[in-house]
Amino acid sequence: MALWQAALIGLFAYLGRNQVPWLCGTTGGWYGIGRPLVAGLICGIILGDVTGGVLCGVAVQALFIGQITPGGAVPSDLNLAAFIGIPLALAAGGNSDMAVTLAIPLGALGVALHNLTMTFNAIWPHRADRCAEAGDARGIRIANINGQIIEFVERFFIVAATCYLGAPFAEGLFAALPPVVLSWLAVGGKMLPALGFAILLNQIIQEKWMVFLFIFGWVIASSFGITTTSLVFVAIAFALIYVMARYSGKGAGPAVAAATAASAIEDEEGNYEER
Repeated sequence: MALWQAALIGLFAYLGRNQVPWLCGTTGGWYGIGRPLVAGLICGIILGDVTGGVLCGVAVQALFIGQITPGGAVPSDLNLAAFIGIPLALAAGGNSDMAVTLAIPLGALGVALHNLTMTFNAIWPHRADRCAEAGDARGIRIANINGQIIEFVERFFIVAATCYLGAPFAEGLFAALPPVVLSWLAVGGKMLPALGFAILLNQIIQEKWMVFLFIFGWVIASSFGITTTSLVFVAIAFALIYVMARYSGKGAGPAVAAATAASAIEDEEGNYEER
């Protein structure tokens, strides 16, 4: 890929990094363009292969679909995995399976880089506290900017350099791999997104029988060839029926119980006074 393409991908990777404030904080950054699905679209537009970029983004997103980042803890850096794995796969003429295969080690590398960057950035809040005690507003602004400079250097230059210098390497690597290895990569690329969905189901399923609903939806989609959008509306209808059947008539239960308890207390107090 061209140098300007690698630099543009690096810029979007920085904007989508965790702890970057420019796009409404983590809302537009980490949870916006930092998602692999959006990153795939961005990389596809930059590299001139929108369809391939979106397909790679879907596959990588499925791998990390069950991941959450509570309190800033990053189990796997899906931003780095997407903005390096997807463009390298596209530049090397690969497909979504190769993007998923590249995303796994890159996600682990991104966690190490994130922790290293946050360690260096730990000095700036203390610097800002001292400036606040001294009433130095300019020093507070400089401390905030210095923290972002470290994050920009870490994400922009690493992503841009890897995409620019690593594209020929990735292309040569994929070309040198024997067909049996590519076959195993394809199998692994299809299994790993299933692992992501399994992690997500483990988080949202409260009772074991609810797995049947997931299997039922998959059977309907496969048998009747309906779209995902149609399946969503069918799922919403089933969810409403389930909620209405389970919780109808139970809303007054706590209120009735409270009223009964209050009446019993009043009755006991009245009896006590009569005695």
